[in-house]
Amino acid sequence: MSATPSVRNAMILGAGMGVRLKEIGREAPKGFLRLGERPIVAESVERLLSSGIERIVIATGHHREFYEDLARAHPGRITTVHNARYADSGSLYSLWCAREQLEADFLLLESDLIYERRALREALDHPSRDCLLVSEPTGARDEVWVEARDGQLVDMSKNRAKLGPSILGELVGITKVSQPFFRAMLAVGERLFRETLKVDYELEGLVQAARTVPMPCHVVPGLVWAEIDDLHHLGRARATIYPRLLAADVLEAPR
Repeated sequence: MSATPSVRNAMILGAGMGVRLKEIGREAPKGFLRLGERPIVAESVERLLSSGIERIVIATGHHREFYEDLARAHPGRITTVHNARYADSGSLYSLWCAREQLEADFLLLESDLIYERRALREALDHPSRDCLLVSEPTGARDEVWVEARDGQLVDMSKNRAKLGPSILGELVGITKVSQPFFRAMLAVGERLFRETLKVDYELEGLVQAARTVPMPCHVVPGLVWAEIDDLHHLGRARATIYPRLLAADVLEAPR
């Protein structure tokens, strides 16, 4: 079997309005929440660059200027693509807006994630060109559950009762995407956009594309990570998850 091509590109979905974060979300994009000295998206960018990613594309929408400033701080490394319809569209439409900037395999990430460096290594080192990162149950609330068969994505839902018995765990929000799979996602979008632009990249884009191009699921035991969608998530991240991932990164650091 030939070696998996090296992935050198990443895509961050950052157009969301953060309405569940209330006033905090109105003032800045979710990626600019601070748990440490820097915004969480800046920490994500640093992790990506130190993991061998050479170019990062960010889909912007709400308060695009924050991401444009971040791009200016990383000349030649970050490109922003604006989704002018961010207020009435979903994350798959943001990905579609960036399609011309994504001509090679890439890592797809959400902007409101905090995660230990190991997450990127696990995705990048997976032998398949496509890889959906899955964690053990976190108890974080508002989880997206992943159903798989023979290690391949079958379905995802926030309602476990809608899925079959083969639930692997939770969607992390870090996915390695090959060009064949990306083309399948774009085809899903172009079909669904005829009815609405409010299409999610994960529950609709990934799941429907996986019906034509297999998406391997990779469960990472003990992974330290969190998504910050609301004030409960933010409090949990500050109190427990962020300190744990900093400690995990210390252990991961080269000696």
